[in-house]
Amino acid sequence: MSTSNTQPNEHANALSPSEIEEHGAADITPGDISIGVVIGRISEFFDFFVFGIACALIFPKVFFPFASELTGIFYSFTIFALAFIARPLGSLFFLMLHRAFGPGPKLTVALFLLGTTTAGIAFLPGYDSFGVFAIVALALLRFGQGFAIGGSWDGLASLLALNAPGNRRGWYATIPQLGAPIGFIMAAGLFAYLLISLTPSEFFDWGWRYPFFVAFAINVVALFARLRLVVAPRYARMLELRDLEPSPVGELVRSQGRAITLGAFAPLASYALFHLVTIFALSWALLFTKQSPASFLLVQVVGAAIAIPCMFLSGWIADQYGRRMTLAIFAVLIAVYSGWTPLMLGGGTTESYLFIIVGFALLGFSHAQAAGAVNSSFRSHFRYTGALITSDLGWLFGAGFAPLVALSLAIYLGVGYVGLYLLSGAVGTLGALWFSRAGGLPND
Repeated sequence: MSTSNTQPNEHANALSPSEIEEHGAADITPGDISIGVVIGRISEFFDFFVFGIACALIFPKVFFPFASELTGIFYSFTIFALAFIARPLGSLFFLMLHRAFGPGPKLTVALFLLGTTTAGIAFLPGYDSFGVFAIVALALLRFGQGFAIGGSWDGLASLLALNAPGNRRGWYATIPQLGAPIGFIMAAGLFAYLLISLTPSEFFDWGWRYPFFVAFAINVVALFARLRLVVAPRYARMLELRDLEPSPVGELVRSQGRAITLGAFAPLASYALFHLVTIFALSWALLFTKQSPASFLLVQVVGAAIAIPCMFLSGWIADQYGRRMTLAIFAVLIAVYSGWTPLMLGGGTTESYLFIIVGFALLGFSHAQAAGAVNSSFRSHFRYTGALITSDLGWLFGAGFAPLVALSLAIYLGVGYVGLYLLSGAVGTLGALWFSRAGGLPND
């Protein structure tokens, strides 16, 4: 059943200034909310990339020394995907915890679990001293990371979108997405520094563990920064006024199933490219080029830095032409880019660097508007849970298996199929945007 006649968009659900002031939340500004949003996202993506980089760079040697480097990376990427499978399960569990105890205890438990599992990886003995139990423990800790990420959803990004000025929603939609390039710069830069500063034996004996300890420390900072917002009376009241509270998942699926599906497929181009220029590209460089891991990571850091101004420019474009139109334009450009993927991956150092730089620039433009591009179609009662579920499904379908699939295609079928894989993501995005428009869902 079409939802277009019953679902007002974000603009229609905005409270008037007098209503906000009446409820004591007039002093809350988008800038205030942005602080907690950015810190939280940086923490999540730093954890994400520390594990992802380790899958290509460290785990094959530490946990799968009995296998070839290629097979070890395949095993590592399989474990990498476990977090994306666990994430929806964690979301369902923590939604129940939220309804029973409120957002503060839920967020505390989730981030404590995330920090514990991340630090636990740092203490894990390798295969040589712990055998197959080391692999099992790594898989369980990775599953725990994904489960905890599902509980870290706090609604602040939606609150930021709803409190943004009506003519700058695209620009403010960019702010939560900054966590991805900043988190990658921090993770890749730290690994590059350790690779340059330590001998290979020092790095693989103990140096690789340091980024996981740093991730734990960042999680602690993020916990207090986000709790300061979520449990403060004025923010809690604003979340309630904006109807950013959990709703029954069964009811959501029955009445908003179409919006969930379209919301999960809309960011596929961005999520597929997200992994091709980061984790997959690193694994490809390690396996098939003579570049040092440190130098390749530094090139990726440069690419991620280029993505940041592209994201802000994307926000400006979205405010002029609409978020969905912007996402569609750059999905088309990603489709064009996918045709050049075989040449750039199959070429030399210059071509591989071009693959990284151009890919990150396109990622910045696309990823800035990828989250919640069609979430305005959710009725206000379902906005919080709807955004959570579509995010989980989008990452599961578009990102969870991307490094494993892309590397498998490149090895067994040829690098041209990596381009086709990326093209399929662009087609998924364009299809979701077309169906949302054809169904009359509001454009924010």
